[in-house]
Amino acid sequence: MSSSSTRKQKLVTLVLAAMFLAIGIVLPFFTGQIPQIGSMLLPMHIPVLLCGLICGWRYGALVGFVLPLVRSLWLGMPPFFTAIAMAFELAAYGGIVGALYARSRWKCIVALYRCLLIAMVGGRLVWGAVRLMLTGVTGDAFTWQLFLSGALFTAIPGILLQLAVIPAIMVALDRTGLVTFSRRHSKAPAVASVHTDLKGD
Repeated sequence: MSSSSTRKQKLVTLVLAAMFLAIGIVLPFFTGQIPQIGSMLLPMHIPVLLCGLICGWRYGALVGFVLPLVRSLWLGMPPFFTAIAMAFELAAYGGIVGALYARSRWKCIVALYRCLLIAMVGGRLVWGAVRLMLTGVTGDAFTWQLFLSGALFTAIPGILLQLAVIPAIMVALDRTGLVTFSRRHSKAPAVASVHTDLKGD
């Protein structure tokens, strides 16, 4: 790949990452009027996971970390200490899903679901660890019940939404050529072009 093509690809990736950051800032407005709905649908998670899948783990982790902090400092939501825990959580989502998907032997729906599920578990464990560390600063108790409630029970609608929407978006983008599915092992970014194959891993 020539240096001009490399620069162009990096520019495209940077623009896409910025777009996902902007979507993550705007998307919670659609659910923010009802906090209970927003906490269940997890609107910031979708653009971060997509960023990791499409732009790579570095951009996914960076956008995930910056997004809740920017919204907290700029718009006041989420509250700052909540945003700190979310920053590490979303960084884990974007970084894990991007790293795993880039190293998947095959780029297909099954591999995509596997990477999403592992990232979701990893991100929630990171969130729980950070929340536990913040208890010494905030003075709020963080029990096992609170962890299960925040990481699983109240998040089930958002998890189901992510598992439905993200693969659908990736399939749609595959048809446009922006991202592709294949059975070939490749360490190239997800924006590289290869043949379509949606049959499974």
